[in-house]
Amino acid sequence: MAIGKQPDVSDDVDGEDGGDSIFAEINITPLTDVFLVMVIIFMVSALAVQVERNVEKKQDTEKKQQDDIEKRSGIKVNLPAGAAQEIDPSKASLVLVVPINGDVVVGGKPMKDAELDNLFRAAFARDKQTQVVLKADTGVQHGKVVNLMERAKQVGLTRLAIGTSGGG
Repeated sequence: MAIGKQPDVSDDVDGEDGGDSIFAEINITPLTDVFLVMVIIFMVSALAVQVERNVEKKQDTEKKQQDDIEKRSGIKVNLPAGAAQEIDPSKASLVLVVPINGDVVVGGKPMKDAELDNLFRAAFARDKQTQVVLKADTGVQHGKVVNLMERAKQVGLTRLAIGTSGGG
């Protein structure tokens, strides 16, 4: 706020020189600058929130699709609890589901034991960095899971993960 004297007026009626009256002037330039910076910050943060929301929607959609596939296959698997790191969703994955009866299911289709080695070889031929995710029921024998992991490693698939229900 600027405070100063009014300029001298030479045609005073009373003959006074009008000297010492004070006037106030508000400079709004800094205020405008602050508002413009705030608008830019809000625009950038709104874009970041929107991108984050889109990523969450995509992950939810992928999870629903996976759940639908599992529901259509009619396989009920009680995964053990665990809080390990997530696998990289951008990489190719081969998901093996092992229900309580011990049969191996891939993509909702039961696979015979002899077909698994061919499946591992085909996955390795497509991408050497294919991740093998074993979703075994808590009641499945440990030896069955280890056997599947060893067979995948023999073919060359070294990126192995065990599926858990999370939150453990």
